[in-house]
Amino acid sequence: MEKKNVVSIEDRIPKLKQARKKKANRRLILYLSIFFFLITIIVYLQSPLSHVKTIVINGNIILDDAEIMNESGLIKNTSIWTINKEKMKTVLEKDPIIQSANVKRKLPWTVEITVKEQRLIGFIKQKNDYYPLLANGSVLKDRNQSIPKGEAPILFSFTEQEQIQKISDELHKLPHDIINLISEIHWEPTKTNKNKIILYMNDGYTVSGQCGTSRIRCSCIRQSLVN
Repeated sequence: MEKKNVVSIEDRIPKLKQARKKKANRRLILYLSIFFFLITIIVYLQSPLSHVKTIVINGNIILDDAEIMNESGLIKNTSIWTINKEKMKTVLEKDPIIQSANVKRKLPWTVEITVKEQRLIGFIKQKNDYYPLLANGSVLKDRNQSIPKGEAPILFSFTEQEQIQKISDELHKLPHDIINLISEIHWEPTKTNKNKIILYMNDGYTVSGQCGTSRIRCSCIRQSLVN
């Protein structure tokens, strides 16, 4: 008969004790790791380490960084966890220039604000000033410029809001590369055509059209390109 190896209790006890000790040590290390991790989080939350130190702003062309920061109410040395992102987004989107806004936390201390501004489609010329015109028909009266800054046509004799809304609606339908071909747009109504406009192109051509009629508007642009 085959003999079986018999291990006495005295031989097994040291091995059992050693296994239990290793298991207890692993458990202790786990508990200590969790403890120190929680302590680190508490220290981070309660200390200046969690304060906003960097503010990154993306997507702005018309508005400068300082204006967006001022409107958002965000300041440095504020805890990054006390920031109400949705409230900040709502406040920013009340600005007529901002179409949409998004706010993100980037640990450990950075806040990123990304805005999408209304499309700049022209400048209204009044006396010696130029006023930016947005795609939604808004004229930025508080942002007059002595020299227009931006690639958009200059609009002359547009004094009525109805006229401005019509031309903004028309320009908004055009792609950027077509708008960039237009240097100036003059509102020159006649007795027979109250919506007559004259377009002066960057290539030196002059095009006559009618604001508010898509078919005529498109044929005017094609005429300039063909010439």
